[in-house]
Amino acid sequence: MKAEEIMTKEVVTISGSATVAEAVKLMKDMKLHALVVETRTEDDPYGMVSETDVIYKVAAYGKDPKQMRVYEIMTKPCIVVNPELGVEYVARLFANTGIRRAPVIKGGLLGIISVSDILHKSDFVEKPKDLFIEERVEAARDDARAICAHKGDTSKECAAAWDVVEELQAELSHQRSQKA
Repeated sequence: MKAEEIMTKEVVTISGSATVAEAVKLMKDMKLHALVVETRTEDDPYGMVSETDVIYKVAAYGKDPKQMRVYEIMTKPCIVVNPELGVEYVARLFANTGIRRAPVIKGGLLGIISVSDILHKSDFVEKPKDLFIEERVEAARDDARAICAHKGDTSKECAAAWDVVEELQAELSHQRSQKA
């Protein structure tokens, strides 16, 4: 599955010049955890403001949310996702960066994808993807070479080890053909 297949298309945005109080009201009214911060110009990157930003940067310091602006606490530029990116890669991006959501961008804002979208809408439970199969093929080749060197090129163990390599290569080929 791709990001565009599970993303939320109805994205709520806010201006960076809006007050934090306005952002909080919008989040509460729409029952959202974050808002995408609109770009100011065509070349300007998107930003994000989350409930965590509000709590950690405003409430924790006793600052007045009616006086503070979104641009003071938002993350900008934020990490964005290409709509064609596979869900498993989005999940890895989220895991490696510690983020929970990202705007989906291609030419403009298409949607937003979150860990909840991945959990509730993707098929990773039904169709798990082995992203490191190339590494497994290489490890199986190394094992096969070692077994053949130790047991002999005509041994059953050597033949079985190369069978494992061929099975992994077939699986890799199948995954690549499905992506194409």
